[in-house]
Amino acid sequence: MAIEYLGLSEINGPLVAVEGVKGAFYDEIVELVVDGKQKKLGRIVEINDDYAVVQVFESTEEMSLLNTHARLTGRPLCVGLSEEILGRTFNGLGQPVDGLGAVRAEVVRDVNGQPMNPCSREYPRNYIRTGISAIDGLTTLIRGQKLPIFSGNGLPHDELAAQIVEQASLGDGENEDEPFAVVFAAMGVKYDVAEYFKRRFAECGVSDHVAMFLNLSNDPVAERLITPKVALTAAEYLAFEKNMHILVILTDMTSFAEAMREVSAQKGEIPSRKGYPGYLYSEFAALYERAGIVKGSAGSVTQIPILTMPNDDITHPIPDLTGYITEGQIVLERSLHQKNIYPPINVLPSLSRLMKDGIGEKYTREDHQDLANQLFSSYARVGEARDLASVIGEDELSDTDKQYLKFGTAFEKEFIGQGKDENRSMTETLDIGWRLLHILPRGELDRIDTKILEKYWDREE
Repeated sequence: MAIEYLGLSEINGPLVAVEGVKGAFYDEIVELVVDGKQKKLGRIVEINDDYAVVQVFESTEEMSLLNTHARLTGRPLCVGLSEEILGRTFNGLGQPVDGLGAVRAEVVRDVNGQPMNPCSREYPRNYIRTGISAIDGLTTLIRGQKLPIFSGNGLPHDELAAQIVEQASLGDGENEDEPFAVVFAAMGVKYDVAEYFKRRFAECGVSDHVAMFLNLSNDPVAERLITPKVALTAAEYLAFEKNMHILVILTDMTSFAEAMREVSAQKGEIPSRKGYPGYLYSEFAALYERAGIVKGSAGSVTQIPILTMPNDDITHPIPDLTGYITEGQIVLERSLHQKNIYPPINVLPSLSRLMKDGIGEKYTREDHQDLANQLFSSYARVGEARDLASVIGEDELSDTDKQYLKFGTAFEKEFIGQGKDENRSMTETLDIGWRLLHILPRGELDRIDTKILEKYWDREE
């Protein structure tokens, strides 16, 4: 029988302290009863002898040192799972909020999952098509990869996330019939943003293969720290027990980090860079490393974490630490957004480190890698030509530099830029790349193998 502890010794924001506890463990769920009737849940985040600090998932406004009883449940936070979670909407703790009742659970899983053992991983191959040329063509998303999107306040990362959910598939080939689903987790989003996601998914008819976990900006901060763990636990169940390919979108990791900073300050911990706790890196790693492919399983977990860079600073601790853990990044550029280019992806600082192993003849098309290399190289030369033009004037440029300027404008409008509901196939993306390269002299294409250049240069588009 569980022991009930009468009263609290301290209340500090979402944290409460209980003294005299025995047999407690880290991450254990605690039931808190206020005035003998109102029940709240919390989890133990610190233990010191018989002193336990409990992080409450709800508001602590009605709680006092005398009117609250605490009962240790002897279990961590768990979530009930089955394939019925697809098409459903949950709060940050995995509780249904769509009015459709509870999920009939096949299994119950601890949300505090472990990063995958490197020895049990399979190397990621194959790709996930997003229908967005700047991603598919130049920073290809590979199954089992973690590829974050670095954005800024006011940039259209919400629209981009919604478009990826709507259009994502396992490619244009024979593998696209394999089971595929999306787990979407939003942390600290405003109510209108949450409604935008729900409405857009419903209008596009993709809701039936999306499981949504929503933590709103007015929801408890402590719940924000649990939301990505609940979402990833659901993704792992669908991937490794139901053999599905799962794409997990986590937005916004900046809200997650700021919630961690707030709770850390209330616990009195010594801050690190910009006030964030020193274990921010390990917390990020514990989440990001839950992506991958397990040997013997037909499923996979692929992650796209989205984070907003404060003041567009890519050296800020959140994007900086994320970049150490993940296999590349997709960077949104404010100057492209100001040119009314959507999606405003700056392809030069963007990269996908696993791209080379999931594209080419067996996966996309034989010319993909060479074409991507040439587009990168040519667009980098555009920046040099623009810098030179700003100094000496465009009229003084050589004919070749003028052609690079023309290429850069066309590349931004036609390759990077596309409609918010435009879903391009991989073939369309690659063909657009070749068409744009025709703006440049053939002699400038020094990153493409001669045989591939001869095969695709004069091909009718």
